[in-house]
Amino acid sequence: MQPDLIGLEISKGELRRLTGFDPDDVFRPSVMSDRQLRNSFFIDEMLATLALSVLIVGSIYAFIILPTIGSSIPVAIALLILVPIVVQIGREFWRRKSCPKVLTILLDEVDKYHTVIKAIDINDQLATSGNSDSKINDREKAIAALQLIREDLVLALKTERILRDNKKLLANNQELFVNNLANLQALQVSSQAGEYAQFLNESLQIALDVQAEIKKLQSPR
Repeated sequence: MQPDLIGLEISKGELRRLTGFDPDDVFRPSVMSDRQLRNSFFIDEMLATLALSVLIVGSIYAFIILPTIGSSIPVAIALLILVPIVVQIGREFWRRKSCPKVLTILLDEVDKYHTVIKAIDINDQLATSGNSDSKINDREKAIAALQLIREDLVLALKTERILRDNKKLLANNQELFVNNLANLQALQVSSQAGEYAQFLNESLQIALDVQAEIKKLQSPR
């Protein structure tokens, strides 16, 4: 991947710092549409549930069951069946309660943004290998568009967290909601016929989606 594309990526560490969540722990409906992500999510969830269940079952059996009724295999089996179910329900409730809908939407936009970066990277590789048809004209403008999108995504994630952590903060501070949509649209108008137009159109759609979520954050709560 070219250095300018690497610099555009928003790493998991940066997302964790911006949102206060591990992005892998945030359940998003879009994850279910990707087989690899879906399988990874279910495996992580199963391992977490198993670890918590063993700890809880051991504690209940050692500190409650044994001192009161003594050793009991049926009770142990019942705990091993019921506790994982309760743990899973509890984790699902906590996940939906702690992860606002706006955050899940913004993380989906981050995924779309990274998809555009990956597409340009593939074109770069094809061009490097001698496939002249894959060369993107005005590539620097495509990169400029992605830089604007990155700024807006970071701003939106910061704003979401500020409002989440400060629920009494009025969302009418206009400085929080300045975005680069106008600049991105200007780039699109100036180079509509460029070969990179598809990437720019995808970037513009991401910008529109992010702007819509910023407006939701801006609305009085």
